[in-house]
Amino acid sequence: MLKSILKDRLLQISAVLAVLSLFLARPRLADINFSTLWSITAMMTLIQIFNHLHILDYCAYRLTGHAHNVRQLVWLFLALAFASAMFLTNDVTVLTLVPLYLYVAKQYHLPEILPVTLISMTANLGSATTPFGNPHNIFLLAKFNISVTQFFKWSLPLALFSVLIIAAYTFVIKPTPIANIPTQQIYIPRRPMILAIIAALFVFAGVLDFIPAWVGAIVTIILAIALQPKIMTHVDYATILTFVGFFIIVSDLSQNAIIKETLSTHISSPLSVYFGSIGMSQFISNVPTTVLFAKFTKHAAALLYGANIGGLGTLVGSMANLLAFKQYTRYGSSNSTRFLIDFTCINLVTLVIFSLFGWWVIQ
Repeated sequence: MLKSILKDRLLQISAVLAVLSLFLARPRLADINFSTLWSITAMMTLIQIFNHLHILDYCAYRLTGHAHNVRQLVWLFLALAFASAMFLTNDVTVLTLVPLYLYVAKQYHLPEILPVTLISMTANLGSATTPFGNPHNIFLLAKFNISVTQFFKWSLPLALFSVLIIAAYTFVIKPTPIANIPTQQIYIPRRPMILAIIAALFVFAGVLDFIPAWVGAIVTIILAIALQPKIMTHVDYATILTFVGFFIIVSDLSQNAIIKETLSTHISSPLSVYFGSIGMSQFISNVPTTVLFAKFTKHAAALLYGANIGGLGTLVGSMANLLAFKQYTRYGSSNSTRFLIDFTCINLVTLVIFSLFGWWVIQ
């Protein structure tokens, strides 16, 4: 477990930058957002509980049994990707659905690159819809004290536009008939499932600030240990530690007069925050961009849109993009270089489309 944590590339980068930032200043405890850390811990634990119960696998196999052609199969995968990313995060959705789709694609000689790219993009966009869909949404909610109503006022237009664009992409895929896909029988125990749903309600209540965030974390940890102690060894501790690193970096940077003045000057308006966060995400990913920009702006809506749309584009834009590439390299049939080129081109075109839409909304 420790090896996998230490091998996480984003954690390595944040750790190095956190150490370097100590030469500028010392981090302040007040800059560490413990509510966000508790919420992310709760979500990461809940995700592993759902993985242990094979809930997403069950949904995927049930859906694939209803597909009669390639386009319909991709539609079903994308619908599941969008819905699951809203609650189980974009990373988990990609890790689960990309290998499953590639397994089916190999058996029936189906297209791989475009569907996998669409699954990745859909997971990123679906996760933007809810406060708990990705770590930076959780952070923004806690940082700016955004109400649930306000959050959905901002996120629903993006969600609706996402559905339209993703649906339009699927018409590129030919509706070639496919044979009936055999489905695996997955049994989900009733009692653990009910307990997992109850735990999820505690987690969501914590994220939405109805109860202290630590309550949801404690509930999920207790349930995980009660179901199977090994669940806790699969929790994504790297993401939690990465956020600690980001908080340290931002705390140190914000105390440097030159950096503080530069950022405050250049991200003073909603549009500068919006386009700045999209651009920065392409180079350092959308999570650290969100944490950094949040320290110097009050334009929460612009940052929410910029960070989530910034997950599109380059491979670095979102961790889910990197995970999709890793999964394709491992399970895909085509050359990984070809996948990378096609993936990047499709994502960049989509980034331009969504950037224009976000610009229209922010204005």
